[in-house]
Amino acid sequence: MALDYAPKILGAILVYLIGSWIIGRIANVSSKMMIHRKFDVSLQTFLISLIKVGLTVMMFLAIVGMLGVNITSFAALLAGAGLAIGAALNRSLGNLAGGVMLMIFKPFKVGDIIDAQGVAGVVTEIGIFCTTILSPENKTIILPNGALSTGVITNFNTHGNLRVDLKIGIALDVDIDREREIAIQAMLKHPKVLHTPSPEVNVLEVGNGMTTLAIRPYTTQADYWDVYFGAQELVKKAFDKEGVAGPIPTRIIINQKP
Repeated sequence: MALDYAPKILGAILVYLIGSWIIGRIANVSSKMMIHRKFDVSLQTFLISLIKVGLTVMMFLAIVGMLGVNITSFAALLAGAGLAIGAALNRSLGNLAGGVMLMIFKPFKVGDIIDAQGVAGVVTEIGIFCTTILSPENKTIILPNGALSTGVITNFNTHGNLRVDLKIGIALDVDIDREREIAIQAMLKHPKVLHTPSPEVNVLEVGNGMTTLAIRPYTTQADYWDVYFGAQELVKKAFDKEGVAGPIPTRIIINQKP
């Protein structure tokens, strides 16, 4: 028996040594390729581990086959286990796939302000299964990557400076040009409002007893929320100081005589 199994055992040891070296080389080359293509660090770690585990399982099956063991039962066992695990972790695997897609295509990065799945905030962490967002109320929101990767994502940082969109209502019979100048000068007093590009004030809507102005200052991503609240307050105070009339709600009552 020793003479019969000695060549198989030696061959299995040789396959293990050579196979381990090849797996290490493949992992190193894959890691360098991911670094060159600037893959996310978390994604690099996950993919390298996946490659190593997959190749190690293949090497193990090859060694078992060389020793004369019927690998059909092992293959069936692995297939059954994979099916059971996949069914049990259906949603988790969807989040895993979503995390991989987010890290490959990078629709946003850590530090970006995004609006997705009905919430808005600053991205603080992109994980394999979920993404963490810090809301303006300083709340930590955890979004599953499965739904996040297949939904609509609004990234406020793609083109650098951000435009803050605000609305304020004034009376119908005011001088639009005068109120525009008042609003622009008020916004420029905010230390975090950019002078280039200059703030914009446009008529958004006329109706319901008022003229709705679109107030649009520009700022950096770090100062977005400061400008969002601060610019609106400055414009309101400037309008009050200059005597700009506010909206006057109107209601039409039809008196129907019997």
